[in-house]
Amino acid sequence: MKPPVAKRIPHPHKLHGDVREDDYYWLRDRNNPEVIHYLEEENRYYDEIMRPLEEQTEQIYQSMVDRVPDSELKVPVQHGQFYYYSRLDKNKQYPIYARKQAASRELLSETPEEVVLDLNELAVDGEYLSITVQRMSTNHNRLAYLENRDGTDRYTIHVKDMDTGNLLPDRIPDVFLYGSMEWSQCGEYIFYITVDESQRPYQLWRHRLGSKAESDQLIFEENDITFTLSMYKSLSGKFIFVHSRSKTTSEIRLLDADSPLSPLQLLDGRREGIEYDVEHWGDDLLILTNESAANFQLLRCPLNDIHSRIQVVKHSEKRYLQAMYPFRDKLLLFGRENGLTQIWVVRDSELEQIKWDEPLYTVSILPGQSYEATEVLIQYESLLTPKTTYGLNLQTGEKNCLQVATVSGEYDTSRFRQEQLWAAAEDGIKVPMTVVYREGAFDNGPAPLILHGYGSYGANSDPHFDPYRLPLLDKGIIFVTAQVRGGSEMGRGWYEDGKMQNKRNTFTDFIAAAKYLIEQGYTTSSKMAARGGSAGGLLVGAVANMAGELFQVIIPAVPFVDVVTTMLDATIPLTTLEWDEWGNPQNQEDYFYMKSYSPYDNVETKDYPHMYVTTGLNDPRVAYWEPAKWVAHLRASKTDENILVLKTNMGAGHFGASGRFNHLKEAAACYAFILDKLDVDTK
Repeated sequence: MKPPVAKRIPHPHKLHGDVREDDYYWLRDRNNPEVIHYLEEENRYYDEIMRPLEEQTEQIYQSMVDRVPDSELKVPVQHGQFYYYSRLDKNKQYPIYARKQAASRELLSETPEEVVLDLNELAVDGEYLSITVQRMSTNHNRLAYLENRDGTDRYTIHVKDMDTGNLLPDRIPDVFLYGSMEWSQCGEYIFYITVDESQRPYQLWRHRLGSKAESDQLIFEENDITFTLSMYKSLSGKFIFVHSRSKTTSEIRLLDADSPLSPLQLLDGRREGIEYDVEHWGDDLLILTNESAANFQLLRCPLNDIHSRIQVVKHSEKRYLQAMYPFRDKLLLFGRENGLTQIWVVRDSELEQIKWDEPLYTVSILPGQSYEATEVLIQYESLLTPKTTYGLNLQTGEKNCLQVATVSGEYDTSRFRQEQLWAAAEDGIKVPMTVVYREGAFDNGPAPLILHGYGSYGANSDPHFDPYRLPLLDKGIIFVTAQVRGGSEMGRGWYEDGKMQNKRNTFTDFIAAAKYLIEQGYTTSSKMAARGGSAGGLLVGAVANMAGELFQVIIPAVPFVDVVTTMLDATIPLTTLEWDEWGNPQNQEDYFYMKSYSPYDNVETKDYPHMYVTTGLNDPRVAYWEPAKWVAHLRASKTDENILVLKTNMGAGHFGASGRFNHLKEAAACYAFILDKLDVDTK
């Protein structure tokens, strides 16, 4: 079967005196039957290409399934009189959320389980299901949760009566997928945030339990299209904080959770470039802000004088503060130092770092813990160490290991290696990489290697343990993550150096990492794959144009590859929110800079590596037509015989199929393609 050929319909667009020819603009009309036909033809071609790899795909899939434990039980987190947790049985697609009422952790094994929400009972075989936010009322007798069945960012609130197990009549649509729902302390009201036509969260509403959604009251509306709304409840439960936020600026309002009919109170008005977060601790509000502090400093203000500011923890060039956890007896901070996640205990304005044994690791404080907790649960993992939950005694500082996640099948940590490498970028900056491989992987010289990257929004690519990676490590595959600029691995400045007019640093950092791995003998260009999703798809898409010869195969998942077209259209979900990340092409300087790297605008008549591109028809974050147009353009331009496939999930969105085993099937197919092109024996 020959690859599909999309027809070309000239669509010139003139801006700033520049004419952009866009022959595949017509593919953005999903209501056009020809568009659906083209996507289905691409799927048929994908199926044809993958048919010879069915045995390899099944073998990889089964090796991943073999790594699924019989049961995965999260450490119960105490909240009030209950301990909440989730478990996932081997034969289930989705987790089961449950709780036990017990006087202490030691008595949990003797206490009967109460199922809070079984996602498997909600799922329909073969259909998409996503449950994101779950919020239990203060008295623990009502569960509100968000449900979606089409892959978009529009979710519906459902409320479950924990006494009867039945759903209440309350049903509220068009709610954003996260940071969008909280209970009042009395449990009589639910506050929630809805989205506009472009799926931007912008309106805060108050719903009285038992009333119709049509009678809900609008509390606040964010009219600036470059801002979004979100909210969360303080750890103490006393306040609900309502955030108006762009990529560079914050504004927060307070709502007394004990007085749900009270008005919002503005803390600090928005000022361009000033970001802050707020928490409640005792008689104070805590404020984490970048004002005069690029890596953030910690301030406090008394509740009876919220306009005063008293410094608690000063700014540091080496330490990036990112979150606060004010428990009743101790204040913990989360952030980054030396390229790694860190947790500190605040003692008299000084920070005491919690120490760990391995040189590479990732730590986090588990969500949903009680303000009154005397033992705080911390999750630890590395490239070699499975997720491990520790209890930190806030009085003594001692760590107690509560659980190490089960790894199904044989796993001997001593037979694997993890490393941190540093590549010199074009401008001399040292770019960190994390590496994991099996002992003996280099016995026959340079090895097959998958290089992953993201590098946008300040998001970090931290070392983590993945049991489903083990079958690939056993085949001698090297996994490397390049922590390129655009993330925040090395602090806030690392992010600033990889956005807007500095965006090309993200791509050249990745190229420098690839060259370093070849120069140091880890791999060769014929044995290396590049992989990235969403903005990471932009990364590897740009690299395909700039230095595709370094790779044998490139895997762009739901890739953001038509940057200029998307950023020009304010009706597209998230576009206006991204102008502070990429630039606004209505500005001439931004336009030409974005056009200089946008993968779609820089396709050339030349050879490209093998490519495996994915998208989702219902994706609200990266529209399906971006990768569809890009693939069509590549097919018409590339001069090689290498394989190029486009797989469109016709019933899902940005995150692909739902359900654990469906995810593993998608991953197995992708790995089969990679290993085939890298000439790795899968048997």
